Amino acid sequence: MAEAHGPAGPRRRLGAELRRLRNKSGLHLDDVAREMSCSTSKISRLENGKGIPKLPDVRELMRIYGVTSDTERDMLLRLVRDGRRQGWWEPYTEGVQAERFVLDDPGRYPALETEAVAVRLFTGMIMPGLLQTADYAREMLRALLPHRPRGDIESLVTLRLERQKALCREVSPLQLSAVLDEALLRRVVGGPELMREQLHAVLDRSDLSTVDVRVLPFAAGFHRGHLGQFTLLELHEPLGDLVFIEGHGGDSYLDSADDVTLYKEVYADVVSKALSPATSAELIREYLVRYESGEGGL
Repeated sequence: MAEAHGPAGPRRRLGAELRRLRNKSGLHLDDVAREMSCSTSKISRLENGKGIPKLPDVRELMRIYGVTSDTERDMLLRLVRDGRRQGWWEPYTEGVQAERFVLDDPGRYPALETEAVAVRLFTGMIMPGLLQTADYAREMLRALLPHRPRGDIESLVTLRLERQKALCREVSPLQLSAVLDEALLRRVVGGPELMREQLHAVLDRSDLSTVDVRVLPFAAGFHRGHLGQFTLLELHEPLGDLVFIEGHGGDSYLDSADDVTLYKEVYADVVSKALSPATSAELIREYLVRYESGEGGL
């Protein structure tokens, strides 16, 4: 089951501390890489919280940066230890190979979502993973990953269902605010019966105190979200918020203050044009009636 914290947080905090120490020492990535006889990308990955930190590497960096304080050393070593823990999602992504443009890193987003207090998103193409039924997720993954074996698909479906448990866990449940373009309700995925089940699931999730679902109707006209779907992750302190974007060029994670502020403004724009949660639920029920009557999303 999805935990409230995972190794991604300690890895990002460790990376931030290592970057701070390097800057304090007046060293560039090239300088450190030369001293450690490694590539600059290795140092960059450590500073960006990517991959599993290795104790010998961090000890060597502490030597290079002149870390002598026992308190600081203990803090860094604790972050290394915590950053090496297995994430709850790893059994579901183990053996699932990354695929350029579609599945850059199967475990990276779940790792970051585990550190989130709240998720705010806008989508017009695919139902959010936190709201998907197993059948909807399976249909979507088969379309995106047509050459993958059944085992990979089922592992990724199970991963999505496990992520959803964070919305109703007893301690620090994840808060979800989702704006769905009306096109998402009309697009038939897997047939009318599957869509009926999916829309029922969205309505059920909307009843949770942790979930806010709004529909952006066609009548709203043009809006700033038309340029593409995105997810805002509000992370536990002291981690900064970030933006996650899926696209044909691969997954993007934006964490600069300017980028986060921009996407918060875009999100505020789509929320301002969306229906209220109650009116959104009414519209979803209208589509549900259409699917039940055989009209489909038309």
